[in-house]
Amino acid sequence: MTLPEGATLFTLPDGRAQPLAEETPVALVFDGVTQAVMMATPADLEDFLVGFALTEGVISAAAELGDIEAVTHPKGIEVRGWLNQSAGAGFRDRRRAMAGPVGCGLCGIDSLEQALRPLDRALPAKTRGEGLSLATATRALDALRPMQRLKEATRATHAAGFWSLAEDRIVAIREDVGRHNALDKLIGALARAGVDPASGALAMTSRLSVDLVQKAVMAGAGTIVAPSSPTALAVAEASAAGLTVFARAEGGLARYTA
Repeated sequence: MTLPEGATLFTLPDGRAQPLAEETPVALVFDGVTQAVMMATPADLEDFLVGFALTEGVISAAAELGDIEAVTHPKGIEVRGWLNQSAGAGFRDRRRAMAGPVGCGLCGIDSLEQALRPLDRALPAKTRGEGLSLATATRALDALRPMQRLKEATRATHAAGFWSLAEDRIVAIREDVGRHNALDKLIGALARAGVDPASGALAMTSRLSVDLVQKAVMAGAGTIVAPSSPTALAVAEASAAGLTVFARAEGGLARYTA
């Protein structure tokens, strides 16, 4: 059996072979300092580091992160990246301002005020869902499903894909046991390839919570599509930032924001 990256074969007590998704602690390290440790699928880790750095405000462009290496330890993996001078200075200032340890979900925050961070990267009106109709949003979700090789093998992972308006198709996809990780990996892959997230739509397999909206806005996306209902706070934050949201409503997919 040929397994996709991120899957391993487990033998059940009755002798059957069952593919399982891999999950391991992944430390995201900048300039020798660990910013977060995430439980993640050990695939596309360079994309993961770049995407996390962008969506968490460590960098504002992929070029600010230089050499990247993944170092495997007995109990996990360190993904190490080196920041340029200006990004490194900002990162050190942010670390000094932190009073508590880093956690997952909303990473690197230590107060209630920081949980709803200002999203000052609102896009021009022309990029907010331009060219993406409700029918196209539905097509994007439909196209994402058969591309999920890891989920097909394990039934245990999320995916994030990018629907290109110019090509009218999904042009990139990343999978992970964590929905936030899948989105970070996709955003990192787009940044490294020089693809503007505002030139299409992010398509998710999970519900939309406020942290996913924050990540999409920080990446410069104009539209995000999901098959489940969003949270009320996610819609409010998306509306304020100019992010178009297509998600599940009574009767099917609906547009939640202008």
